[in-house]
Amino acid sequence: MPSSAHTDGIPDIADIRAAAERLAGTAVRTPLLESSRLNDRIGARVLLKCETFQPMGAFKIRGAWNRISKLPDAERRRGVIAFSSGNHAQAVALTAQRFGIPATIVMPSNAPAVKIANTRAYGAEVVLYDRDTEDREGIAASIIAKTGAVLVPPFDHPDVIAGQGTLALEIVEHCGETGIVPDVAVVPCSGGGLIAGCAIALHDAWPELEIHAAEPAGYDDTARSLASGIRERNRPGETSICDALLVEAPGELTFRINRAHLSGGAAVTDEEVKNAMRAAFEDAKLVVEPGGAAGLAAVLHRKIDVVDRTVCVVLSGGNVDAALFADAIGAG
Repeated sequence: MPSSAHTDGIPDIADIRAAAERLAGTAVRTPLLESSRLNDRIGARVLLKCETFQPMGAFKIRGAWNRISKLPDAERRRGVIAFSSGNHAQAVALTAQRFGIPATIVMPSNAPAVKIANTRAYGAEVVLYDRDTEDREGIAASIIAKTGAVLVPPFDHPDVIAGQGTLALEIVEHCGETGIVPDVAVVPCSGGGLIAGCAIALHDAWPELEIHAAEPAGYDDTARSLASGIRERNRPGETSICDALLVEAPGELTFRINRAHLSGGAAVTDEEVKNAMRAAFEDAKLVVEPGGAAGLAAVLHRKIDVVDRTVCVVLSGGNVDAALFADAIGAG
């Protein structure tokens, strides 16, 4: 059952602020960086929220820590389980290690090798599966039936959503300290947990702010769902280098939040994502993974109108295999 006190399961700004208190000393207050070269390239003032600097290289530590830290001792002793292509996997594994509890992570066999290796290095048991032929949720359910482990969902849980929303609290704080009022925010989106949490916090501060989801081409389920008003599914067999953003459909809870807050969504191709990774490296000296660069790709390729405006772009992670990164920046 959701641990949120709200009958609709949707967290509010108070939940996000409480999550920030739990995360103090664990999640890094990541910088909001600006590059004049990138501004000139895009024709806007671009503020980059660099979650690449989190302890395990992505924003996911926020939601995983908030969820696990709220579990009662009896549930922690049973251990935790998660399914993920990598960043949520690492976040759950690291959090479980810090709390001294066992963790099992169900990961696709074709996940980036660096993410599988890091998850194991944090002490988790990794169960690999075939993304094209096997059901990760079914595998996790089978393990839960045998072990009693507690599921830590990747996005569709109020504690996870509230944890991810702490990222936006930091954007609001930084902008308040520097006198900035943004016009637009662009956030990478898979199941919708990150952008849902961010939308709650951003609209608490700036109700008129435009908030856009950035998704891989072929996985633009949130954009299509916003347009139709119902949760749309992606077609089987699509591929993308954005491994962190590949889900079948938006979450039930996250879509309820995002339908109320988002202005729309944009789909970006693999080549556009590589261009964004290269721009982040050349103009801002940042290493960003494909999924983490989706928002920047949408802005760079004018999928969202930001010209002569101030835009906050979330760079959600930096866990990229060296060979793929070298290819993206033209060093291969």
